[in-house]
Amino acid sequence: MNTPATHRVSMLEAMLLIRAYEEALAARATPTSPGTCTSVGQEAAAVGVIRALEPRDRILTNHRSAGHLIARGADCGRLIAEVMGRACGYCKGRSGTLHISVAELGVILTSTIVGGELSLAPGVALAQKMGQGEAGAITAVFFGDGAACEGIFHEAINLAVTWQLPLLFVCENNQWQAYVARRETMPADPAATAALGGGRIAAWAAGHALPTAVIDGNDVDAVHAAARDAAASIRADGGPRFLELVTYRQRGHFEPDDQAYVDPAELARWKPLDPIARAAQRLLDEKVIASGELTHLRERARATVAAALKFAENSPWPDASELANDVYA
Repeated sequence: MNTPATHRVSMLEAMLLIRAYEEALAARATPTSPGTCTSVGQEAAAVGVIRALEPRDRILTNHRSAGHLIARGADCGRLIAEVMGRACGYCKGRSGTLHISVAELGVILTSTIVGGELSLAPGVALAQKMGQGEAGAITAVFFGDGAACEGIFHEAINLAVTWQLPLLFVCENNQWQAYVARRETMPADPAATAALGGGRIAAWAAGHALPTAVIDGNDVDAVHAAARDAAASIRADGGPRFLELVTYRQRGHFEPDDQAYVDPAELARWKPLDPIARAAQRLLDEKVIASGELTHLRERARATVAAALKFAENSPWPDASELANDVYA
């Protein structure tokens, strides 16, 4: 099934908004201000998967969660207010950038513990299987290549396969585990996918008899198609699926971060594969959009983020007495 042109443009617009949002937060980060873990360069992975899900589905994500939240429809103003610790944030200013949950959007958890979301995802999917939630709903759990090196990765997959849970595992293999390169923490990739810088994690998952696919995570159309097929398969037979999305984290681990530990030649190799540039160029080449419309989409994303910043800055601080009541309730 081909993705309609309007949907593809909408995905590009979502990626532009995510990029504008995270670059704005990164520009404001200082050693004494709230920092953030950005997912710049990974936008296709977030948008492609999230836009393949349905409102009834549930999501668990990690410390690079802004892309997932925005793709799901989260309001940028309330997200930034949360980052700034303001009462108008989604969690009333209590979570910062690393623990935002948006219940009304089905986002169960954002975990800063590496692999923390993997420990809970089988339980959410089991509840769905037992009838707690809408019929046919699935759970999607996002994690990075670093979490794949944790024991909970194998435990979660083992449970999902053994219990046949409606769970979509989404590994965003961005080549970096905080300040350590992926290639330093796991064996060489299988020859068939080594050129993509991925495949090893999917091979681990396949060892548990879990159906897997390795996808170019910087191609939003490919990601969306794979996620749509995986979600449909889960709904059809009730069993889990696994996607390894090979992408690249263009910015540092935690802003502000000068990326002094990254080889400039590596950054240069990945720059032409930027997911937004690729999606935009494809839509231009296919005459789905014109250059003027692309400019308008970029400007609208920046304007949305500018308005969100203003909203957050004008939002009130939480009432200290309310915070104390929450702690001791």
